[in-house]
Amino acid sequence: MPKVIFLPHEDICPEGMEVEVAEGANLLESALEAGVDIDHACGGVGACTTCHVIVEEGFDSLNESSEQEDDMLDKAWGVTMNSRLSCQCRVGKENLTIEIPKYTLNHAKEEL
Repeated sequence: MPKVIFLPHEDICPEGMEVEVAEGANLLESALEAGVDIDHACGGVGACTTCHVIVEEGFDSLNESSEQEDDMLDKAWGVTMNSRLSCQCRVGKENLTIEIPKYTLNHAKEEL
């Protein structure tokens, strides 16, 4: 099974995490199951950008992005050539290294 390495993120995953996931698994769902609480304001249907991640390694093993995903990514903070919406990613055969951006455009999230 491929491994997904989540790089440290100050709020979401301070020490980073490595998890094994099944090939074909949804990246967002796999993260949430592992306790990596990536924002997902739209419920994971690709209608926002809050689950934006940067795929540092293994990008080419993911399923191709759709035109709708690409259009949404145009609105995300800190987009790179290796950006994806984690809710739209299916894990391939290769290991992945994932960076969760420092900021997200989540207008629905309440700050305490």
